Amino acid sequence: MRNYETMFILKPNVEEEQRNAVIEKFKNIINEGGEIVSVDEWGIKKLAYEIQKFKEGFYVLINFKSNSDVLNELERNYRISDDVIRFIIINLDEK
Repeated sequence: MRNYETMFILKPNVEEEQRNAVIEKFKNIINEGGEIVSVDEWGIKKLAYEIQKFKEGFYVLINFKSNSDVLNELERNYRISDDVIRFIIINLDEK
């Protein structure tokens, strides 16, 4: 298993219950084929530029270990989630 880091930005107007549910959904996807090392919820931060008419977003950073199958499923779920405005997945082993 390789070390990865993913950061995603949620819409700032998402209620806390729904936000926690979305974060748990992504954590469950990672746990199905990997292992979460750490989860950091940075909270609402100002975006560098406007995305989908939002000037702020709720940032979440997750460090985890997994195989590539988890990455595909995670990316697919990021793309279909209405609450996610941006995401990135980085392989930490290739630095």
